[in-house]
Amino acid sequence: MSPHSVKAGQPTATWWKDATVYQVYPASFKDSDGDGWGDIPGIISKIDYLKELGVDVVWLSPMFDSPQEDMGYDISDYEAVYPRYGTVEDIDLLIQACHDRGMKLILDLVVNHTSTEHNWFKESRSSKTNPKRDWYFWRPPRYDENGNRLAPTNYRSYFADSAWAWDETTQEYYLHLYAESQPDLNWESEEARNAIYDSAMRFWLDRGVDGFRVDTVNKYSKHVDFPDAPIVDPSNFIQPATHLYCNGPRIHEFLREMHDKVLSNYDVFTVGELSLTPDPKHVLDYVSASEKQLDMVFQFDMIHLGMGHGLEDKYDPTEWKLSEMKQIMAKWQKFIEGNDGWTTAFCENHDNGRAISRFASDEPEFWQASATMLAIFMITLTGTLFLYQGQEIGMINMPSEWPIDEYKDIEALNYYKEAERLSMTSDPTRKERIMRGLQKMARDHARLPMQWDSTPNSGFSTGIPWMRTHDKYKEINVEIEEKDPNSVLSFWKKLLALRKDYRDLFIYGIFDLVDPENEGTFTYTKLSNDNQIALVVLNFTKEPKPFPEVDRSKKLKLLISNYSDSQPETLQPFEGRVYLNF
Repeated sequence: MSPHSVKAGQPTATWWKDATVYQVYPASFKDSDGDGWGDIPGIISKIDYLKELGVDVVWLSPMFDSPQEDMGYDISDYEAVYPRYGTVEDIDLLIQACHDRGMKLILDLVVNHTSTEHNWFKESRSSKTNPKRDWYFWRPPRYDENGNRLAPTNYRSYFADSAWAWDETTQEYYLHLYAESQPDLNWESEEARNAIYDSAMRFWLDRGVDGFRVDTVNKYSKHVDFPDAPIVDPSNFIQPATHLYCNGPRIHEFLREMHDKVLSNYDVFTVGELSLTPDPKHVLDYVSASEKQLDMVFQFDMIHLGMGHGLEDKYDPTEWKLSEMKQIMAKWQKFIEGNDGWTTAFCENHDNGRAISRFASDEPEFWQASATMLAIFMITLTGTLFLYQGQEIGMINMPSEWPIDEYKDIEALNYYKEAERLSMTSDPTRKERIMRGLQKMARDHARLPMQWDSTPNSGFSTGIPWMRTHDKYKEINVEIEEKDPNSVLSFWKKLLALRKDYRDLFIYGIFDLVDPENEGTFTYTKLSNDNQIALVVLNFTKEPKPFPEVDRSKKLKLLISNYSDSQPETLQPFEGRVYLNF
């Protein structure tokens, strides 16, 4: 029998499967002291808002001390808080505020890399004989036939440059899959792993943190012989090499050790960021309860709809079809059936454009229907539900007329600079294409300040925000929507309560796709363990669509719609409905 095999049926219930998790991006959530930068006291001031929304778990994106080259994903001290966010004592207060309200708090666990400002790396780069030298990946240079120095391999980083950086001190290169200021930790070193467990994990777990979102979780194990990547772009020295550092030979050993040494000693949960792992059987190796590694992962196939093919063309946009989305959702909704794995439901996070702008319509006449239709979609999916800040009020992408100067993210700016260079040499239209992609999918869209009210800077800060406030903050904000029983926010509150009322159906139910080739409507059923059935019908277009052909032999009872005047045989633009079939 396979280690993943269990009796088919409803998964075992746990608090973290039932939970609605809300991601807070601390720089942009709420500023309490007027310096234009969000902070921990600001988050604490809004905890009751999250409780009233229906949130069970707050996920706090990195707030650790950092030079902020990559918005805190470049950590210089795991046991300290970036001063503009507050202090470790402020985190203690946040933990207590959550726990007092029956909520939990999870942190980001960023342990594929540190900042170059971390003391570990400072020691590592100080000399070739330093005890921490092998805590990172150091390699000597290569030379071409003309004696020019070359990087150890031809790997492309995630941020559109070489994955190797030259260090003058010891005359060697170090590996960085992300920014040059983010050197990769060498998980082959047992001493480094134990230091990670103590500093990045136990320090916070012992203070009462309830788990982690585990960043870049499948990149800890590399092919340490570092062969060159195949050449797919002859015009460039650097080449995509993800197959050489994703899902490496020791990855499951490392994660099992992390579980056994640390996580198993606490009542916590983990959700991993699992990229470039398309095979459900391989994903199950990470999330099967019997494997004792992770509780669930984020799979990004849906999030990648509309992106270009491959790392180098990520922001070169492509057209996508609804039938593609359906197959993706069916694949990841059904892969846990009959085994002991678990999954997630989400359509937004800090690394992507807003879902309304990407998958529906942010045009004023369609905005509200789009927001509420996507909400119905999310709450009816099996798995732990994750919301991103502002999603509950229908926040949208920054306006397309904003220039590149308004973009702050290192990834967006690096891709744009690369596109400018290629537009002048080999690819004349690349800059325009990449800008179109950034306008839809850049990470900056999700990082605009949270829109609390109609006062200057959307009530986010009394100072000048670190990032420009959306032009539509006076129309889309919490204060307005809290007063309107028909608002996007009010609808989300109703849906989150409904999801818990029908938890066996929506959180744990079996997903089955209906009408997979229809490019206008997305229809599926959910089946509970006691044979209750829900029918979910979603119109993903700006046009009225006929109600799909479904079995009408049993009476359908409308549970909820995002239109007050639903017409039995016609779905209005971006209409979503849920029926119960008794």
